[in-house]
Amino acid sequence: MRTLAVAAGAAVLASGAGLYGLSESGSWPFKANYCWGAWQEDSGPDFLGEKALGKSGSERRAKESAPPSATRPNATCTVTVASSVPDDDSDDPLAFDERVTVAYGPVPAAAEEHRAWIAHFFDGSASPLPDGLNGLVAGDRAMLVLPEACDVSGRPSVVTIRSEGWGDGHLGKKAMSFAIGSRIDVARMLLDAANTTMSKAGCSPGKPLRSTSPIAVTAEKEDRAATPLCRIPGVTFEFPKDPAHQQRVGMVAERLQTCSAVWRARGVPDEPAAQFVMAAEPRMAALFDGLPEGVGQGLVRATCDGRTTVFYGNVEPGLKARSRPDERQVFANFVKSVGERIGCKAGENA
Repeated sequence: MRTLAVAAGAAVLASGAGLYGLSESGSWPFKANYCWGAWQEDSGPDFLGEKALGKSGSERRAKESAPPSATRPNATCTVTVASSVPDDDSDDPLAFDERVTVAYGPVPAAAEEHRAWIAHFFDGSASPLPDGLNGLVAGDRAMLVLPEACDVSGRPSVVTIRSEGWGDGHLGKKAMSFAIGSRIDVARMLLDAANTTMSKAGCSPGKPLRSTSPIAVTAEKEDRAATPLCRIPGVTFEFPKDPAHQQRVGMVAERLQTCSAVWRARGVPDEPAAQFVMAAEPRMAALFDGLPEGVGQGLVRATCDGRTTVFYGNVEPGLKARSRPDERQVFANFVKSVGERIGCKAGENA
């Protein structure tokens, strides 16, 4: 018996180097860890639990880059749940793919990519994070601005989460809406990812980031786009009569206002059509650094109560010709209307 015990102990020691790999993959008796150890299966939203594996042939897997570091400030990780169900109209099954991607790094430097990033993460569907955290969260996306110690070449670093869903069958690959979980669930995932990646990158604050307060919901649910957009005086468009354009009226507060219009069509991802943002928190305002400035460029800065306030607008080509009287004046109207609402004469500084 003693010989057996010694042999067993030696086997455990010999395999110790492999225990981490078993934990990562979820092999018994360990739960799987994802994204550099930030998330664990059966914790948080259904996407990480057994419920997400309820369809036939379901499996969950993760693909991650090297973790961020002081010399390598960009990192990504994607957790995918793949499954299939019988297709009544075909011998081949319907394949489903739901992905959640977390990314760490500075905001994009190129203007076009930068604007696309703003369109996604400042969408009107997202709510501000509470407890002094600079970021936004919705059921399918989230963004957190990290402390200045994590900045890269003067650009703020952020941690983002976004979801993507696809169905693939005899009609081809089609986009599907996919909510990761409740806003509270997604916020917890975001903070877990932020604390983990900041630790890897060597820029963690003294204490881990935490949030305990309720998350305020945005002003209203999505609705057919109307003019003035998001009820902001002067933000006027002549929208098509079809219901494909929808507006998302976001938070309307003293230091943040968001308004989005999207074009929606069955089977394709939502396309941003117009975006308007007012941001007065310094770290949030810094996310617009590097973009061309001026009324004609859709970016104006003003000093309101001693703090820099950013007014931003971007209209995609499909709506530019429908701006009334024109795109430039629509943005100027946004700056004036929101500036007056928050008691700042931003229109004069524009």
